[in-house]
Amino acid sequence: MRILITNDDGIAAPGLKVMEAIARDVAGPDGDVWTVAPAFEQSGVGHCINYTHPTMISELGPQRFAAEGAPADCVLAGLHHVMTDCPPDLVLSGVNRGNNSAENTLYSGTIGAAMEAALQGLPAIALSQYYGPAMKDLDDPFEGAAAFGAEVVKQLLKTGFETPDAHGYRTFYNVNFPPVAAADVKGTQVVRQGRRQGTSFSVSPQNSPTGRQFMWVKGGDQRAPSAAGTDAAVNLAGYISVTPMRADLTATDELDRLSQAFDRP
Repeated sequence: MRILITNDDGIAAPGLKVMEAIARDVAGPDGDVWTVAPAFEQSGVGHCINYTHPTMISELGPQRFAAEGAPADCVLAGLHHVMTDCPPDLVLSGVNRGNNSAENTLYSGTIGAAMEAALQGLPAIALSQYYGPAMKDLDDPFEGAAAFGAEVVKQLLKTGFETPDAHGYRTFYNVNFPPVAAADVKGTQVVRQGRRQGTSFSVSPQNSPTGRQFMWVKGGDQRAPSAAGTDAAVNLAGYISVTPMRADLTATDELDRLSQAFDRP
């Protein structure tokens, strides 16, 4: 198996080393692992691409590249530049430092990379490590992802990826490892995306010494659970979450109601 890996924390991120080990395990002794990751951290860029300016890409070593762009750019670079003669069978994104559960999913460059791979017609899985107080004494905060990541990916490969839906959108998977030690992981649950209530991103304005005003974007409380049976809730309860996703953002339950409003004379 040939695997392309990327992330949004950057080419030097410790989570990428964990992903490399996961990918090598999944690929097997006869497999290939290629890395195309952002040259600098790209957290929170979502499914952004550098559409209006060129992206520099540098070869750092055998089958290892850094691109000065977003994670989705890295996927495009991997598929259409780096690996044109040997396309991947699978794209893995992560392991992200911090969770991509609930509303975080919508901001995540880790998810954006997996989404781009799915739009390009490839199987793709995003993996993220939830952080929390129970991990403060761990030597390796990624130990949960390291212990269970390959097993989860193999199970998803065994289960298979659905063919595109009626509208042409492929499924990709969002995996989040809970904020506990590997020994305390209780299992894996397949759940829908949730929404943390009463918390959201915000900004904190500050003045520089020269009088100019700047803003820092702040995340919401990551300990706030989502509804029962959804990703953040099961993560905080000690479970790995697996959520099937597609890029189609249509609110299908609203189509009939909205159509009726426009069909009125």
